[in-house]
Amino acid sequence: MSTAAVGIDFGTTNSSVAFVNGTGEVQLARFPYLGAATDSYRSLLYLEQSKERGAHTLHSWTGPEGIERYLAAETKGRLIQSLKSFLTNRTLQSTEVFGRRQTIESLIARILRDLREKANRQFGTEITSAVVGRPVRFVGSESDDDDTYAEGRLRDAFRLAGFDSVEFEPEPVAAAHYYESGLDHDELILIGDFGGGTSDFSLIRVGPSVRRRGRQPSDLLSNAGVGLAGDAFDAKIVKHLVSPALGAGTFLKSVGKTLPVPSWVYSKLERWHHLSFLRSHETLHMLKSVQKQAVEGERIANLLHLITEDLGYHLHQSVQRTKIALSANSDAGFHFSDGVITLDEKVARADFEAWIAEELQQLETCVDGLLSKSGVVAADVDMVFLTGGTSFVPSVRRIFESRFGADRIRAGNEFTSVARGLALRAAVGTGGRL
Repeated sequence: MSTAAVGIDFGTTNSSVAFVNGTGEVQLARFPYLGAATDSYRSLLYLEQSKERGAHTLHSWTGPEGIERYLAAETKGRLIQSLKSFLTNRTLQSTEVFGRRQTIESLIARILRDLREKANRQFGTEITSAVVGRPVRFVGSESDDDDTYAEGRLRDAFRLAGFDSVEFEPEPVAAAHYYESGLDHDELILIGDFGGGTSDFSLIRVGPSVRRRGRQPSDLLSNAGVGLAGDAFDAKIVKHLVSPALGAGTFLKSVGKTLPVPSWVYSKLERWHHLSFLRSHETLHMLKSVQKQAVEGERIANLLHLITEDLGYHLHQSVQRTKIALSANSDAGFHFSDGVITLDEKVARADFEAWIAEELQQLETCVDGLLSKSGVVAADVDMVFLTGGTSFVPSVRRIFESRFGADRIRAGNEFTSVARGLALRAAVGTGGRL
């Protein structure tokens, strides 16, 4: 079994791997992408089927290689994103890919196996054990049993990927390990970790004296989490800017009646982990029938084109660009085009914040509940450390600034702090567990 101190942050959207070398320095695995290098490995899987010597062979690529292969393919295969979001779903055990049943765990394992093998080569060691991040609440979780179930499925995926030993650590606690590594004094901190699918919070005592005396369970005052984050914000952009252009809210005529176009298709369109599963024979057959009866058939034709051509990645990129632009500007443009569909819209930050108002309220309720449960008032918190891409959204930052003051908000390495903290946690062993 490997004794390397390795931390793996398998995220809904991006993953990263960190390693503590012999001098105690944290190194991040780097991956080639479009002629450059990145330490964020997209948590996606791209599959194609070929016929060789009369038999069908399934090929798969993950992360940056999966994106490059997908972009280069004239005839698109199957691109699957945000698989982590399915882990609490007891009814979805597998899916059909080119006529073969594939379990969710085996699909995730394909990503983890590639991540592991690339890290093996870069770090020069055989990685068979790791400290792995997990959300406080998985997407779709309604109970502790749901979280235990999801963690078990994730553990099985790591086992299928060649890991002999996996120890889980809450992602905000891992971020606390990273934040603490730069401290020369003790603090009570609130960690806010915003991923693609979950937002997690922890109140933790950290600092040099904590490390010297050894960590105690009482150092972690409390954890809290909610199963929404960046993907939920993305969904609102799709709902308001994309779905109407693809037929949402329009009608069809059937047997002399005027009926609404089925809305469930658009609900799935708004969720990255469901979008690729719309590309089934049953759904495509249904939509072709709807198109023939639709009052605005060209919009349904555009929807069919987006699903058939598996344009989820391109749509995701357009949504991300708009969301990032709205973090820096009071308004932004949304542009999506593939040569067949062209969408150009303007959106104001104020409108976007109105769209996500319910989600912002859930985040506020979660943070306030964490403080109340811990018996801590905002004035007692020395510092707030925010990590993850959604922490850049101004209305999210205002939740913390209004409670703690802008001078107590810190951030840094928003996309890799969890992996770095997990590696530091692995380096100190069980004695360093919070």
